[in-house]
Amino acid sequence: MGVGGKFWDLLKPYARFEGLDFLRDKRVAVDLSYWIVQHETAIKKNSVPKPHLRLTFFRTINLFAKFGAFPVFVVDGTPSPLKSQARLARFYRFTIDSSTLPVAEEGILVERNQTFLKCVQECVELLELFGMPVLKAKGEAEALCAQLNSEGYVDACITADSDAFLFGAKCVVKCIRPNTKEPFECYCISDIEAGLGLKRKHLIAMSLLIGNDHDLNGVQGIGLDTALQFVQNFSEDEILNILHKIGNGDIPQYWGDIKSTEDAVSHSDESMPMVKSSHCSFCGHPGTKRAHFKFSCEYCINDNNEGCLKKPDGFKCNCSLCNKNRKEKEQKKHETWWIKVCSKIALETNFPNDEIVTMYLCENNGTFTATDGPSISWGSPMTEMLVDFLVYHQPWQPSYIRQKMLPMLSTIYLREMATNPVQTLLCGQYEFDSIRRVKIRYGHQSYVVKWKKAASAISGVKYTAPVDSDLHLEEFMEVDEPNDLLDESSNPQIHVDGDCWFLLTDENMKLVHSAFPKKVDHFLQENERRELKRKRTSSLRSEESNGKLESPKSKGVQLSITEFYRSAKVQSQEKSGADLAKDSNCQVDRISKENRRVSSPNLSKSARRRLLFN
Repeated sequence: MGVGGKFWDLLKPYARFEGLDFLRDKRVAVDLSYWIVQHETAIKKNSVPKPHLRLTFFRTINLFAKFGAFPVFVVDGTPSPLKSQARLARFYRFTIDSSTLPVAEEGILVERNQTFLKCVQECVELLELFGMPVLKAKGEAEALCAQLNSEGYVDACITADSDAFLFGAKCVVKCIRPNTKEPFECYCISDIEAGLGLKRKHLIAMSLLIGNDHDLNGVQGIGLDTALQFVQNFSEDEILNILHKIGNGDIPQYWGDIKSTEDAVSHSDESMPMVKSSHCSFCGHPGTKRAHFKFSCEYCINDNNEGCLKKPDGFKCNCSLCNKNRKEKEQKKHETWWIKVCSKIALETNFPNDEIVTMYLCENNGTFTATDGPSISWGSPMTEMLVDFLVYHQPWQPSYIRQKMLPMLSTIYLREMATNPVQTLLCGQYEFDSIRRVKIRYGHQSYVVKWKKAASAISGVKYTAPVDSDLHLEEFMEVDEPNDLLDESSNPQIHVDGDCWFLLTDENMKLVHSAFPKKVDHFLQENERRELKRKRTSSLRSEESNGKLESPKSKGVQLSITEFYRSAKVQSQEKSGADLAKDSNCQVDRISKENRRVSSPNLSKSARRRLLFN
């Protein structure tokens, strides 16, 4: 999608791979159609009912909670008539060859559009229940994403359409890999300009030459490398005018390595014929072999003056005449290449297509005015309506949906507490209890936060843990769920202690510190205290071990003969005592294992989840 000819491969060397916090607290425009179409192959392999809703549900939660971004979703408007052939090829690319596609038939196209639009509409309903802003473009969604990015309303665009740069995007996130150390593959127009010398109009010219979503074929016989070499000869202000001249049959003369038409000063009216001179067959320099036999030439002067040196393999003479002849040959080669490229362009009818150029340069791709700007705001999720919506469209239990939504709700709660520290409860029933530990995953640190819920708040159901469960407070239960290819979010962990229920969620460290600074300070102080205690204990143990290893002479005290020769009775007593201690330790370990086995609740995992989230 976007510019043809493997355009992303050209930009690959200038990709940036950013870390987990790259989009944190940033606004990002999301091409919703790209989300729906992107994993079409994976969706077909996993027979999932309405996979577009499943994918949108989990990705929105991950983008908002895990990555900390503020997404703005954009949907397509009325497509351009020029895109009919491209859309038909995209829909049928898994069944037939796109080169043999007929002209788009209205009936087939409308049927496919209605199916796709229904998927988009269901995703829009889901996002509105999430409280996410959704904007509708006049035409292409990536065009409005690029406009929002270029005008500063968002910091980046999430789309795989490379023509987002043609619409004016500054930063494009092409791919997100959640379970990696650097999940974001992004491209900046500044890096492309610095590496390739290409600006927005250069990219538009390349798309006209090699093909795009609105003109699949481009110019016959011109590939990516040829188009790149062609557009690099001109400045951004001139490249489109040059294409118009060539399309009208006015082929400009090639002057070699020109960067603008102002550099194309005329050479001499009469081309000078190539002058040839004799060269020595032995040393390869100007002159004859007979003249160089006795005395060396000016290029081969040596101390002994014994004649010229034999030329090595692959020798090229660097005299002024040879250099001039080589430059003239190179110039003629480039002129031939230039004439061939221009001739191919001139053969195209209606080239360049002014409608495509105008569409790419348009700065009004939304339904809002330039003075008012887009209406972008984030609301709170309508949890109960969202649960009902997903229960209707997906084979999920309400407790499962609430469990998966918890990371998003906890992120919203922490953000509200950071801006307005009012004593409220998460979901009206959980309170911030403590920070359990620091978790490191893929090189990224986060806090494992412990949320407390009293047993009396669990819908009148009270669960009593075993009496000895307080011996295993470090253990917790996980709600298992199979992994798939649809970016499913992580499960919050459930912990039962006495008559209280606890949830364990992974939260951003800066966000937790902003919301509960005292809790964080207390956690850090406790960690310091435990670390000092551990160091002190380890140092005492090392001193004791060093004291036992000291030799008798180092103490300066003479030992008695009984200390040198201890009786066998004492040794047997010590041995029996050691065996007794070993047996007692084994018994304690066996009892602790049995206690641990008993401490786990007898309820199934699905039953525990329903008790907690219903």
